[in-house]
Amino acid sequence: MYSVQQIITHHLNESNRILNEFLSHPDTVPSIEKAVLLMVQALSSGKKIIACGNGGSMSDAMHFAEELTGRYRQNRISLPAIAISDPAFLTCTANDFGYDHVFSRFVEGMGQPGDVLLAISTSGNSANVLKAVEAAKEKQMYCIALSANKGGKLSPLCDASVLAPEAPWADRIQEIHIKVIHCFIDCIEQKLNLIP
Repeated sequence: MYSVQQIITHHLNESNRILNEFLSHPDTVPSIEKAVLLMVQALSSGKKIIACGNGGSMSDAMHFAEELTGRYRQNRISLPAIAISDPAFLTCTANDFGYDHVFSRFVEGMGQPGDVLLAISTSGNSANVLKAVEAAKEKQMYCIALSANKGGKLSPLCDASVLAPEAPWADRIQEIHIKVIHCFIDCIEQKLNLIP
């Protein structure tokens, strides 16, 4: 039986180990940069970013979109980003078409050529996220994967992929993802010259 302090220490040490592994990988910074430049290109051309994911990844998609449309660290203009998270839409679509289509139907209706889809999946194999990417490609959108390990089926379908290290549990991957999302937002703001 572990003490509470031992459990806490283990969590923090494991999180720190995985973050250090991510930072030391030679593809990490270039892959984040590639994703940022795609989003900057879209936003500077009057396009938008659509984000999707399941469970904690949906929360990350929402976090990303609200900090672009709302505010990150400093006040600036609102940027066009939306997470596919409306419960009425999700339940309607799941009921009528099946859960695998909840994101792709939204992309079909709202996506435009030159937009970006940020597809978040810790496994890289979520069927509804994969279908969203397929729909985005049909709409001539750019796709960015935020996944882990080798990116599953998702990474090869996307124009840019940021992959967290392999981890024993999805929460460790999600911890990396939220750090990447904050990098995305800060870089977007600075590249668009929106903050001093």
